[in-house]
This record gives sequence, structure tokens and C-alpha cells, in this order.
Amino acid sequence: MKTAIIIGATGLVGSTLAKQILENPEYSKVTLLLRKPLDLQHPKLTQEIIDFDKLDSTKIIGDDLFCAMGTTLRKAGSKQAQYKIDCTYPFEMGKIAKANGVKQYILVSSIGSDANSSNFYLRTKGDLEQKIKALGFENFISVRPSFILGDRQEFRLGEKIGIVLAKVISPLLIGSFKKYRGIEAAQIAKGMQVLANKGLKGVHFIESDALAEL
Repeated sequence: MKTAIIIGATGLVGSTLAKQILENPEYSKVTLLLRKPLDLQHPKLTQEIIDFDKLDSTKIIGDDLFCAMGTTLRKAGSKQAQYKIDCTYPFEMGKIAKANGVKQYILVSSIGSDANSSNFYLRTKGDLEQKIKALGFENFISVRPSFILGDRQEFRLGEKIGIVLAKVISPLLIGSFKKYRGIEAAQIAKGMQVLANKGLKGVHFIESDALAEL
């Protein structure tokens, strides 16, 4: 039985993952690393309140580290702040996790992530992938979802419109364009767990269509 560590458990994918993984028999303990506690209780659950700018290495201990941390430029307020949340924090926690013997890092990245991209968001995601890869985990899995579908706690008109459009055009995206179909947060969370328990070794980048099929 394993211990799962989750960072980013307050977001759409992270919160879905936390609820799913608590019911997964592969894990006997689930540790959430958070700024503030969640209204969530379970016999397997431990909530560790941390300062992401002053990380406590004694709290990042387990077998599988799942990262669904991320924000938007609008919420972060600046590119510098967004980069810190989307790349610096997940990388720094990854360094500690590796030093503490964590075997796997399972990351929620993005379709099109590329450290050389001219797009700031995709470049940030690509930077993080390369940084985590360089840490040398026994197994590193980066899932690259397309437009993420699901019920968010906060209302965002643009995303609501995007979800409707994604569902309409999804059947039209076939062949090499299939990976651009929208994907449910629940599918992403489930796929991450399946991948984490396949006994994989090395580095794996999983595109959205392959993730959906899991």
C-alpha cells in the first residue's frame, strides 16, 4: 500500500483527484499539501498546511507525488507570480520529494507545452516538465490535457462559453486532431492514477487523447 501526496488539491483536477484517490485501494494514506485546510474528511486523509515560500521538507514524504497546481494570469496578477505558482513551487517540491525518496512524480501539464514556445503559458509548462525530468525520478509522468471540462467553484464566463464550444466541436476532431478534444477533469484524475500504478519507469508524456482512453 502506498502514500499519495497531492499538491494543487483546491483546483478542478486536484480536488477531483483527491476525492477519487481516497477511494483507491492502491493507497493507504493520502497527504494534501495546502495553504488552507479543505472541508474534507476521510480515514486515509492527512492535510498538511504549508508555506510554499518556506517549504518544510518533513511534510513531503510518500511514494507518489501528484501535482495539479496551476493558476491563471488574471488570478496571479502578473507573469512573474504565475510562473512562481505554475513552475517554481511544483519544481521546488519535486526537489524535496526526490531527496526524500519519492519514487514517482505525476504532473498535470498542458497540451502544447514546450519550453521553447513563444506562448508564456505553454513555455512555463514546458519549463516545468524539463526541470522535473532533470531531477531523475524513478518514474516521471506528464499528462497533457486539452481543454478541461467540469464544474468549477468559481464562475468564468469565458470558460463556460469554451466548454460549450468544446463539446460542440469535439466530434469533428478526428485523427491527429483528436488530442484537442475537451476532456473531463474526472478522466484526467482517473488516468493519472492508472498510469501511477502501471509499474512504469522513466519519462512519459501522455497526450490528451491517450489520457482519455485510459
